[in-house]
Amino acid sequence: MKCRATFNICAIMVILLITWGLSSKSFDRWQKARQFLVSVTIAPEPKCSLSRVCLPDRFALNIRSGAANVVGPKICFEGKIIMSHVLNNVRPGLNIVVVNDESGDVENVDSLNMKNGNTEEILEYLRNIKPGMIVLAASFGDVTQVLTDEIREVFVGMGSTLIEAVKSRDGWVFAGRAGAQNKSLYEKHAVSNKETNIYEGWPGIVEIGGCFPKTLTGGLNL
Repeated sequence: MKCRATFNICAIMVILLITWGLSSKSFDRWQKARQFLVSVTIAPEPKCSLSRVCLPDRFALNIRSGAANVVGPKICFEGKIIMSHVLNNVRPGLNIVVVNDESGDVENVDSLNMKNGNTEEILEYLRNIKPGMIVLAASFGDVTQVLTDEIREVFVGMGSTLIEAVKSRDGWVFAGRAGAQNKSLYEKHAVSNKETNIYEGWPGIVEIGGCFPKTLTGGLNL
């Protein structure tokens, strides 16, 4: 009788362990199924205030110039605001963000003093940007006082077609690739004109946004 009782207890324990194991597996499967359904049914949201979601091989970006010489520019990349007046990391001149085109990591953030900065240092900084790196730029105030032809030429080499036309108090935003030599489709220029200026002596804010290719393929940045 004692052996039979012991056997019955062991059998019950085995059954309980099996039942617990099956229940745990069922719960894990349910959890995984739930997570899968959530990932399928919840659509990803656009980044950087874009109207659409970028494809996996594109980076979302939005660049806005400064408003006159009062409100600073804003540069958003992959859903994160990198530079802005609110973050207090923008200054009058050209505000630059350099991004690794493969990983999407921000390599460098800087503000170039285009009023009385050292042109050789500015030129050296731009030329030292590694080929292939994505360069985001936004003007704040007048950026032409030390904007030499050599500095303009460096931006041309990144894909700019408008930098050569930028004059005093103009607004300018740009996204290109160092050393690409291909025309960038991500660039805008606001001309300062007394008859059309929105602010006192300054044009309105100029802005670009879109899905920038992660790696350069076959020509234009489409």
